[in-house]
Amino acid sequence: MKKDVTHLKKWQQKIHEVIFGYETTMGKLFDVILLVIILASIVEVMLESIHEIDAKYDHELKIVEWIFTLLFSLEYIARIVSSPQPIKYIFSFMGIIDLLSLIPTYLGIFIDGTRALSVIRAIRLIRVFRVLKLTHFMGGAEQLGSALYNSRHKIIVFLGTVLCIVVIIGTMMYMIEGGQNGFTSIPKSIYWSIVTITTVGYGDIAPVTLMGQTLASALMIIGYAILAVPTGIVTNEMIRGEKKRNALTCIHCGTNNLPTQSNYCLNCGNHLSRNNIQS
Repeated sequence: MKKDVTHLKKWQQKIHEVIFGYETTMGKLFDVILLVIILASIVEVMLESIHEIDAKYDHELKIVEWIFTLLFSLEYIARIVSSPQPIKYIFSFMGIIDLLSLIPTYLGIFIDGTRALSVIRAIRLIRVFRVLKLTHFMGGAEQLGSALYNSRHKIIVFLGTVLCIVVIIGTMMYMIEGGQNGFTSIPKSIYWSIVTITTVGYGDIAPVTLMGQTLASALMIIGYAILAVPTGIVTNEMIRGEKKRNALTCIHCGTNNLPTQSNYCLNCGNHLSRNNIQS
């Protein structure tokens, strides 16, 4: 019995080395194979969405999808079995992504009309982040998220201002152009205003009168200026956050947020050497 348990643990360790061993030869080979399978499965999902191809090769595409699903299912089970903390993996972000990418195919066995859910399989592309070790760059994403959160009040004020502008100009365009020129209601005029201020310009509605065209021109110019505002707000917050992370703290008096280039504490005058500062 003891030998069986030891043998099982050895197998678990070997599987773990292959699946999670990024630096091992087998681990690297597994990652390459997994990357190819993921990309191939995404191509299959795309081909399935093309009506002409799907109508002609529906049976073949289903077989290919089942092959991919079974391979991913085996990988999912192997990750659970070989993981030191299976529950933690199951409820982790990547664990949930792994599971969600499998569900649509299995649902198709029991429930008809789940073909629309098959597009969920496209989330397998997120798994490329794991294979390419792009998760190491998630620290940058956290910094961006923190900057967005810290500047949320400014962004809310900015969005509120933009909302006021599009409502006011949309209402004015409704009054100036009227229904005969396509501005049949205030909501539709506001839609035009949003499309114009974001510099998208679908062209389905366009002002005809001189006053309307002048107002539209002004709105386009405002739109270009508006694009720079949120970028500046978030960038400023990111720079501030970076300075805060790199700021020094004097151990002698406890003063923090000292500039990184400081040689002396601004509060107590103590010399900031490597021994009496904290980053």
